[in-house]
Parts: sequence; structure tokens; C-alpha cells
Amino acid sequence: MAPEDAPALVLAVPGAPSSATRSLADEVVSIARSELPGLDARIGYLDGDEEYPSLTSLLARAAEERTARFEQARAAGMDVKEPDGPVAVVVPLLAGPDGALVRALRQAVMDSRVAAELTDVLGPHPLLAEALHVRLSEAGLARADRARLFTVATAADGIILASVGGDEAVQAAGITGMLLAARLAVPVMAAALDQEGSIASVAEQLRGSGSQQLALAPYLIGPEIDASLIEEAAREADCSAAEALGPYPAIGKLALAKYTTALGIAPPQAQNTPAH
Repeated sequence: MAPEDAPALVLAVPGAPSSATRSLADEVVSIARSELPGLDARIGYLDGDEEYPSLTSLLARAAEERTARFEQARAAGMDVKEPDGPVAVVVPLLAGPDGALVRALRQAVMDSRVAAELTDVLGPHPLLAEALHVRLSEAGLARADRARLFTVATAADGIILASVGGDEAVQAAGITGMLLAARLAVPVMAAALDQEGSIASVAEQLRGSGSQQLALAPYLIGPEIDASLIEEAAREADCSAAEALGPYPAIGKLALAKYTTALGIAPPQAQNTPAH
């Protein structure tokens, strides 16, 4: 169970809000709640509107609600201390670093004038390599052993790991790419969707080193980029593409892990492990 009066986990969704991004974010927070019952998990958008609350307004409301709970408890004669610590822990819905988006998220937190902690992005992480592998296998670009998710045979003999966020994002994606390469036993190279020529250059390098059948694996959750850029990149590389990571279960688990680490709470697995 989440500790009583624990800060909210606020999933910060980049990009313009839509019903599709709301559905994705809902699934991610649902996974986090299932891992830690009692978790107060909310969704804030970098570019909010009347229907989809902005990160700044959501944090302000969370602070007002916490103050109201304290005042109600005190009015009821309860011996309660005024809450301290962060009102919320803000977890970016980003697989890898994107300097511009992270700066915008940090500014949104500052604009709220609320004590909130902004965590790092979700990757690199072995669970993201697993998610990439599954998305590739779903697209018929890699075959997986259902029991252990390790490759039996692969349709692609070279993988372009497509990231967003420039050089820093490519370097971070490369770490997860090494884990993916170990799973698939084929070369994996990271490239930037938002840098002209990056995808084509990596495709040329992979073909130059002997890869014949390439596949594009988006190292993205989804809302951070226009899906048409993935299609354009696949055409540029003359290969097929897998789907973005989307609400893969690992995304919710990693978001929760960022939250529990920020608060110094034992992760659910540790809480549920019986003592020996």
C-alpha cells in the first residue's frame, strides 16, 4: 500500500493532448496503481486545455487539496502536523532524455509554485529493451520465445533505434540498444528522428557492415512526437517499422519506480517479499 498522505504521482505527458494520448496515459497510471494500491496517480499535460489539465494547473490543484485535507482534519480536532515534503512527484512520460521537453516540464513545475519533485526520464533500462523486443516481434520483425522473450529467429538482421532529443538522446538510446542487441543477437544502432540525415546515415552504416534486412524500432512512448515522423523515417531507411512503446506494462512499472525512488519508499516487490 502507498503510505498515508504520500505525494501524488503526476505523469507528465509531453506534446498536444488528445483522446489517444489520454488513453495511453490512463493505461500507464492504471499499471502503476495496480503495482502500488492506494497510489494517488494523476495525469498532467505539458500543453493542457480545458478538457486535459495542464501540468501547472494540476499541481496547483493537488497542493490546494492537500491543504484542505489538513485544515479539515485540524477543524475536526485531530492532532495532525502540517504536511511537509513534496506535494507531488512528477514523472516525465519519456523513454529517453529530450532537453527541450525536460526544460519545458521543469518550467511548468516552477510556474505552479508548488513543492514538486521532477524525476529523470524512464530510460535507459533493461525493461525498455524487453518492450522494444516485444514491439518488434508484434510487427513480425523479430521472433520471440513466448516463455522467456528471447529470440528464436529474427526477421531483421539490423535494427535502427529511433530516438528524439538530439545527441544526448541517441547516446542514451544506445545503452538500451546494447541490451536489445544482446537479446536479438543482431546489430542495433541508435539514430535521431529529429536530426536530418541521422536515420539514413545509420541505415547506410548497418548495410555497409553486412545487414540486409533492417527494421526501425521507435525508442519512444508515443505522445512526444508526430507518428508521421516514424513513417517518414522508415521510408528514408527503406525498411519496416515497429510501433512505439505505448502503454507497455514496463512503462507503468518504471514510472512507479521513479516515484518510489524519489520518496525513498521500498518498491512494491520489496514490500511484498516475505522475510526469511
